[in-house]
Amino acid sequence: MRPDRTPLTLLLIGAAILAVGPFAPQWTLFLLTVALAKGLVVLGLMMLLRCGLVSFGQALYYCLGAYAAGMLGRLYEVSGVFTLMLAGMATSAFVAFVLGFLLARYRSIFFGLLSLAISMILYGLLVKTEALGSSDGFNVLPSTLFGWRPADEWVRYSVLAVAAGVAVIAALAVHRYLGTPLGRLAPAIKDNEIRVEYMGASARQAVHVKYVIAAALAGLGGALAATTVGHIDPEMAYWTTSGEFIFITILAGTGSVIAPFLGALIFGIIQTVAFDISPNTWQMVLGASLLAVIVFLPRGLWSLFRRRKAA
Repeated sequence: MRPDRTPLTLLLIGAAILAVGPFAPQWTLFLLTVALAKGLVVLGLMMLLRCGLVSFGQALYYCLGAYAAGMLGRLYEVSGVFTLMLAGMATSAFVAFVLGFLLARYRSIFFGLLSLAISMILYGLLVKTEALGSSDGFNVLPSTLFGWRPADEWVRYSVLAVAAGVAVIAALAVHRYLGTPLGRLAPAIKDNEIRVEYMGASARQAVHVKYVIAAALAGLGGALAATTVGHIDPEMAYWTTSGEFIFITILAGTGSVIAPFLGALIFGIIQTVAFDISPNTWQMVLGASLLAVIVFLPRGLWSLFRRRKAA
């Protein structure tokens, strides 16, 4: 068997980001940080997709994580970036644990549409709630690192360093989980759920666990995005946000825990360049990119690395 180089690769990528960050432009640091935040959400979607489940409502937990972080700062003036991320992750995980008893019963399109419906309920509530800024949302309190506020020119890099560290730890944890017996059930559930039950494993319990983990990662990404952008609004729970995460998941593929972050970065680059070239038709460029991936790389961009290894 070949040695597993994924942990070492993740550590090297994290070290490279930290080393190059001080010399990169501010817009690049922002783009990388947002890509890491979205990559955390897609990392959870990748786990569900390996089970054959597509969640069209993952923006629900992305938004919950962001609002949990924002409300902590607004009500209690909590600004510690790690505290905010833990709050976002815990809030999303708790809600997913409760909703998971319902969603774990469904499969195929029913799972996707039910998750989408719940996400849109949250969107409707946030739009109608004036105390939370209604459709305009509200600004997030500037975050600090262990009570220390970096200088203005180092704020972006500090947030990026935290995001890179959190992303590496999350990816390593998911990679370790996927190697456990419960994690290895995902392809079996996708292929034949009945046989999984005959083997003595509970497919519903496995789906429930993966759903909670995916929600926790989405909440973590939402809190990170809130501290990076500095503003949150109900659009974070809208169906187009969930569609964006699905787009990145298909673009990246499910072959490795590194793929979601690679896909999120490429998506951000395509979106930025397309909007800069053609502000009115940039969605067409994204659609063409997705079409090209589906036609020529049906297993996502990560399949290119698989082909190279096979060669």
